[in-house]
Amino acid sequence: MLLVLGGGLLALLAAMAVAPGLFTDADPRDCDLSRSVGPPSWAHPFGFDLFGCDYLARTVHGARASLLLAVAVVLGAGLLAVVLGTVAGYAGGLLDTVVSRITDVWSGIPIVLGGLVLLSATRERGLLQVIVVLTLFSWPPMVRLVRTSTQQTRELDFVTAARALGAGPLRVVRRHVLPHAVRPLVVFASGYAGVLISSEAILTYAGVGLQRPVESWGIQLQQAQERVTLAPHLLVFPSLFLVAAVLAFVLLGEGLRRRPVER
Repeated sequence: MLLVLGGGLLALLAAMAVAPGLFTDADPRDCDLSRSVGPPSWAHPFGFDLFGCDYLARTVHGARASLLLAVAVVLGAGLLAVVLGTVAGYAGGLLDTVVSRITDVWSGIPIVLGGLVLLSATRERGLLQVIVVLTLFSWPPMVRLVRTSTQQTRELDFVTAARALGAGPLRVVRRHVLPHAVRPLVVFASGYAGVLISSEAILTYAGVGLQRPVESWGIQLQQAQERVTLAPHLLVFPSLFLVAAVLAFVLLGEGLRRRPVER
């Protein structure tokens, strides 16, 4: 049930990101200052922002940057985690010790704090820059997860049998260890994507995240703080979409975790 709910909500948000024209025919760049902070109406359900832009259009188009960022960071950090975690967990010894100590040290830096320091020193803060910075601070928990799963899998009977039959380390890892080691990572990454969306919104709200012309919910929240008492709808609508995206990933991750393992 959780998997269906999370997947359905995520599919709806993904449709907004891929085809925003299905949800609104307004242009988010069509702005008129005479409509600044106009309240919601039947013709414009979300009202207008500070620049007189249709707020529904901006909110719908903001889904693309937020979801793309979360997916890109998860894929980048996940790939790094698979390489480092599998090698360290299967090889053991000095290599495992080195990777583990580096992971422990790097994991001590909170993702928001690390992003705040690096992005505040960056002149241009587009989607690529924010993705790279968040990826730099997202891999440690994933490496730990893959490393632990690899260590557990390499001791299983079918892995021992494969080695006894003459299979080399590369073949054993690729055919037997990776399929079992990656599953916990997929479950974790599904829920962690929600953390990334929240982190981007926090950094952007603090003024060190994404910058226009990129459309994102974080940018909308940053601009809303200037007139939140005069126009509360500027804060409400992007916040609802942000919560919905985080909830979708959390439900998806929880649904995958509860799904029985096929043997």
